[in-house]
Amino acid sequence: MPVKGPGTAPSLSHLAVAGYRSLQQLTVPLGGLPLGGLTLVCGANGCGKSNLYRSLGLIAAAARGDLVAALAAEGGLPAVFWAGPERTTAAMKRGEQPVQGSSQRQEATRLRLGIAGATLSYAIELGYRADDQTSAFVLDPEIKREWIWAGGPFHPRSLLVQRSGAVVERWGAGGRNQPIALQVAPHESLFSAVSDPMEAPEVFQLRRTILDWRFYDSFRTDRQAPARSGRVATRTPSLAADGGDLAAAVQTILEIGDRDGFQAAIADAFPGCHLTVDTNAPLFRLQLHQPGLLRPLDATELSDGMLRYLLLAAALFSPRLPPLLVLNEPENSLHPDLLAPLARLISAVAERTQVWVVAHAEALITGLEDTPGCRLLRLERDLGATVLPGQTVLERAAWRWPA
Repeated sequence: MPVKGPGTAPSLSHLAVAGYRSLQQLTVPLGGLPLGGLTLVCGANGCGKSNLYRSLGLIAAAARGDLVAALAAEGGLPAVFWAGPERTTAAMKRGEQPVQGSSQRQEATRLRLGIAGATLSYAIELGYRADDQTSAFVLDPEIKREWIWAGGPFHPRSLLVQRSGAVVERWGAGGRNQPIALQVAPHESLFSAVSDPMEAPEVFQLRRTILDWRFYDSFRTDRQAPARSGRVATRTPSLAADGGDLAAAVQTILEIGDRDGFQAAIADAFPGCHLTVDTNAPLFRLQLHQPGLLRPLDATELSDGMLRYLLLAAALFSPRLPPLLVLNEPENSLHPDLLAPLARLISAVAERTQVWVVAHAEALITGLEDTPGCRLLRLERDLGATVLPGQTVLERAAWRWPA
């Protein structure tokens, strides 16, 4: 099932997280084809799948400029920091010694997030504010440092841009650094502070790439779901996160996207069915045609599972593919018979762009794990920390935090 679309940016190679919820220290490899690949994250409930998904969302929030607000929505730093001991011993892991530690940390409490790519990589470090102990906002997160460097593994000579405190510097020829922002607020990322593409093209390029990432998490399918109601339509090359522009997105696919492939995906899931859009009014209406019925079904009449599958199909058949497409538990509310068609659809899209799927249904996992370029990550918990079993020292060493 071919999926048409423009070429995308080179794939990410690694995601690294330290000090975030159950992610005490975790580096995960990502699916890596030249212009695509599938990362499939699975594991038992409570193993840390959602935390890994959220960490990607936090990096996207840094690029948008609302990372501190995103952390506040999660309860602030006290709620998101790793709550286990600073260090675990072999005796703790063998059960010979109780898991213990002090609430007074020996080292500064830090949350670190990072991504590595073929051309540009990025890392950010956050901690508590220390400048004004009299403020009522002393627990607000503060961005301590940020880095952008060339290539994947970090090396001091590959450093391009560094933010330390309120100062952002750019490294030029011969290793000379030039200040490009001097009064960056503690809550403001370098992506917000540096916006001139001529002054720092790597910042502009990386920000634009991250902002193009697309996240789809738990589409609403209840009676008041945005996808069931009409909305004034405009050309929609990518479905909104809430799915409210579903009819416009479908019509856009039918006009400028892979119309035949999209209709084939609908028929693959619902034999004999096809979609049209009533465009006779400013509020476009989705119409599903089924064999044996004298009239099409409106979005208000569809079952929850049917509507969810149509939302996923519209997202995956976007005429403008993002560099990273993230699906969090797409199998929710789907009938088991729809998981195989969904797996075929995701696999086809992963040939053209990088796809990240968090899944718990074994039928979907089985249908996806043979996808070319697939990285299957089965997470587990060890003394409260999320781990990737079988990961070698060399694999963990593929990521190095900047000093």
